[in-house]
Amino acid sequence: MAFDSTQQALRAEMLLEYAEIENDMCPTPKQITAGCALSLEFPQEEYERVKQIIAEERVEIRGIFFKKGDQYVNMEA
Repeated sequence: MAFDSTQQALRAEMLLEYAEIENDMCPTPKQITAGCALSLEFPQEEYERVKQIIAEERVEIRGIFFKKGDQYVNMEA
């Protein structure tokens, strides 16, 4: 999940931890254009729960991306 601001990245991290969804803060891959250098990784099987939390809490994100081969695909597009 990529963000436009560090504040939103940290907020999302806190919300996912509160929901007991495993996540890792990492550098945003260079293939993903975002305003923030931080991204969150989480298990793909948690995608629907993460989407719900992000929507309910109105977290501003650039997108949720999954890696397919060497490319990142925006699941929100």
